[in-house]
Amino acid sequence: MCVLPGASAFGEAGTPHGGSFVVANDQEGVDGILSRLAKPGGSPKLVVMEATGRYERLAATSIAAAGISVAVINPRQARDFAKAMGRLAKTDKIDAFVLARFAEAIEPEASVIPDEDAAALQGILARRRQLIEMLVSEGNRLQMAPKALAKRIRAHVGWLEKEIGRTDSDLDDAIENNAAFKASGSLLRSVPGVGRALSRTLLDELPELGGITHRRLCALVGVAPFNRDSGQRSGKREAWGGRAPVRATLYMGALAATRHNPAIKEFCQRLLDAGKPRKVALVACMRKLLSILNALMRDRSIWRCPHALTP
Repeated sequence: MCVLPGASAFGEAGTPHGGSFVVANDQEGVDGILSRLAKPGGSPKLVVMEATGRYERLAATSIAAAGISVAVINPRQARDFAKAMGRLAKTDKIDAFVLARFAEAIEPEASVIPDEDAAALQGILARRRQLIEMLVSEGNRLQMAPKALAKRIRAHVGWLEKEIGRTDSDLDDAIENNAAFKASGSLLRSVPGVGRALSRTLLDELPELGGITHRRLCALVGVAPFNRDSGQRSGKREAWGGRAPVRATLYMGALAATRHNPAIKEFCQRLLDAGKPRKVALVACMRKLLSILNALMRDRSIWRCPHALTP
């Protein structure tokens, strides 16, 4: 079965086009879905839904809490699958049907659904990103603003800076008041190059950290190189897709690690000496840093510099 919370349409796998129904995307509507899922024939194996800018969160958390696996997929995957089926039109009914067929054919793995504390942390972190974007925009406007407007823009910049500070305090409190977040944050920040921003982002946006393989994690974040070969032609490998907020923050962490983390610094220099472009070397450092963090979270151990262990 699959559900599309943004459109509030629900379709059942193995049924024709008529096997869909519509509910409101609120608690009453979700309760209606849960009552249908609890039919005498047994609960479904998997519920698949599109990520709709967090509008899917209520349905996802409620269905997961009922003990049913939920897979939240990228809307691009669903749309590409619809095109492959020849479904070029897009309506709620068609989307529900396509998601049901997608669930049957692909059988995507269940997603990690954040609990209440994790969802609260996500909201605060998302708000911080919004404030920083506004601060950057206002800073750019200030450079070109006439004197009559510059004073007001500076006042807004000052307010944004204070609000970012208050948001940082809220983030610190949210992590400090959650034992699991606090312990995981300490493990992550034990690695040189990983600061508060990166540790917060990983805790919020990458709950799979420590629970899946390095290759899958790199693909999830969007730092895994993909082949572009055809026949005898060997194309340039490219890394794309994945979770943009994690990738952007991980880039800054890897950049800091190339200066302050002996293992990453040595690895980066070795790639540069081999003739790799600096951007390629930095992406490789992102993968290596992610691999280190994944191992630390898996083993629940703090960072130990390899150089310090060498006799």
